[in-house]
Amino acid sequence: MKKILLAVTVAAAFAGAPSCALAQQAAQADAATTALLDAMDTRKMLAASFAEMQKTLPEMMRMQITAVINADPNMGADKKREALARVEQMLPAMLQAMNRTFSDPALIDEMMKEIAPLYTKNYTSAELKELTAFYRTPLGRKMLALTPRLSAESMAIGQRIVAPRLAGMMQEMMKNVQSAQGK
Repeated sequence: MKKILLAVTVAAAFAGAPSCALAQQAAQADAATTALLDAMDTRKMLAASFAEMQKTLPEMMRMQITAVINADPNMGADKKREALARVEQMLPAMLQAMNRTFSDPALIDEMMKEIAPLYTKNYTSAELKELTAFYRTPLGRKMLALTPRLSAESMAIGQRIVAPRLAGMMQEMMKNVQSAQGK
């Protein structure tokens, strides 16, 4: 009876070993991810990115809405001016609502919960530790400090270059829709 009990205990221990090892690896990866996100000042970076977005959003929104209005072939010049004037009146309230959203601390908490698994899924614990070491160097710190501004400026450049092209495509699409309706 003792031999059977010992055999069952040993078998159970070996059966549990892989799951225990996996749990330990997951815990190490989670710890490494947490250390990386701390080294990257991810909370601070998100807040800085949101602040940069708040600076660039008004002009980006204005450009997009203006492009859509100007691309509408069903609107005459007077209607377009009226629509643009309404947009200018509505824009401050829209921006206040967006600023409240970006200023909500719960937003960063939610983002952190979603971001952490991305790193754990895509990097090994060793890679996470290497990245953490890099972000603690002077160059890593500089990169982190510049990232929000560079991202915002890159987005503004993309918007400036892409918006006119999209407006042209939208005008062409509206012409095609109108000609198809006329048939």
